[in-house]
Amino acid sequence: MSAPGRFLPAALAQVKFPVVGAPLFIISTPALLIAQCKAGVVGAMPALNARPAAQLDDWLAEITETLAAHDRAHPQQPAAPFAINQIVHKSNDRLEQDLQVCARYRVPIVITSLGAREDVNQAVHGWGGVVLHDVISNVFAHKAIDKGADGLIAVAAGAGGHASVKSPFAMVQEIRAWFDGPLALSGSIASGGAILAAQAMGADFAYIGSPFIATPEARAADAYKQMIVQSDSDDIVYSNFYTGIHGNYLKGSIRNAGMDPDHLPQSDPSKMNFAGGADASTARAWKDIWGCGQGIGAIHEVLPAADLIARLQREYAQARARLCAG
Repeated sequence: MSAPGRFLPAALAQVKFPVVGAPLFIISTPALLIAQCKAGVVGAMPALNARPAAQLDDWLAEITETLAAHDRAHPQQPAAPFAINQIVHKSNDRLEQDLQVCARYRVPIVITSLGAREDVNQAVHGWGGVVLHDVISNVFAHKAIDKGADGLIAVAAGAGGHASVKSPFAMVQEIRAWFDGPLALSGSIASGGAILAAQAMGADFAYIGSPFIATPEARAADAYKQMIVQSDSDDIVYSNFYTGIHGNYLKGSIRNAGMDPDHLPQSDPSKMNFAGGADASTARAWKDIWGCGQGIGAIHEVLPAADLIARLQREYAQARARLCAG
């Protein structure tokens, strides 16, 4: 589904609907990933969601076996490839171990976050995998490609969790001025029309996270899912208080934790902790403080992942038809 003439690695070229499900910390598990892949989009989850670490081996066995069985039963509609997210920041003391597990299962796509590392990219390439690195600016995009990443995920303003303040228009046009490889766009994408718009700007894929939280397969509290359904972009706050890196969170969850979402203090970025709060006295980020993107005004009910993807596909087709009719 990429633009005509643009090269995509084999693992990405086989994706029929241009969507990558964002790996959701704590929330994504094999159940959600498998449902996404069966429905034709790249399913993803963070390696760190497997706790204890040994569980990652069990999960990858389940994923590979289940998707292989699906492909045997549906040779005309094989599952999309899956991705595992690796946090490459120095605070992740599991990285080497988790990469070894990914190597055993020859994970087709690895999404790297919070730093670009040449050794990690080389390791993934060693088993034939593709590396997509998420970036919040053109500067970081250059660094990622220079260090061997195959593709980029432009995390624009409005994305759930850690996000930039950059307009998606600015990010895509600046990256496409020099990079013609795989590019996914993240930031407030929750409808089929937004997916088409991402492609029109020059992205190959839409990178979608928050809508998948409001699915039965997501390992999120029911209150979290209902808050997404009942909220819109006015209910999102952008703060670095919880992890040391700026991100978007649901105001309601901040209030429930006893804090004022409109008057959060700044955090020290040097104390960044991707798996918890920047201060131990605060509510633990992600578990009690719920990440979410600005696109949630398009989410009106909790739907199975397959039904959500079917809705996105219908909206995408309708948007294309309107464009052609115009």
